[in-house]
Amino acid sequence: MSVKLIMTWDIIPEREQEYFEFVVREFIPGVQRLGFLVEDAWATVYGDQPQIQVGAAYDSYPGAKKLLQSSEWISLQNQLFDYVKNYKQKLVTTHPGFQF
Repeated sequence: MSVKLIMTWDIIPEREQEYFEFVVREFIPGVQRLGFLVEDAWATVYGDQPQIQVGAAYDSYPGAKKLLQSSEWISLQNQLFDYVKNYKQKLVTTHPGFQF
C-alpha cells in the first residue's frame, strides 16, 4: 500500500531567503535521497492555514515509518526547524487528487 507523507509548516518571519535556499539545496534533495517521491508543494497566499504543504509518496507504510525514525530523517527535520514553526506531519494512504 502506497502512502503519502503530508507535512505542513509556517516559515519563520525574516528567515524566508535562508529557508528557500535550504529547501531547494538540501531539504527536497534529502527527502528524495531517503526514497520519498516529492509529488506536490503548495503555498497558502490567503487565509488562516499553514503557509506551506508538501506531499511525498512512498511505496509502503512500514518502510515510510522506518525512514521517519531514521537518524537521516531526524537530522534533516531538525535542520528544517531552524527555518519553520508550527510543523506537522502525517502518513496517509495515497488517493488521487489533492490530500490534506
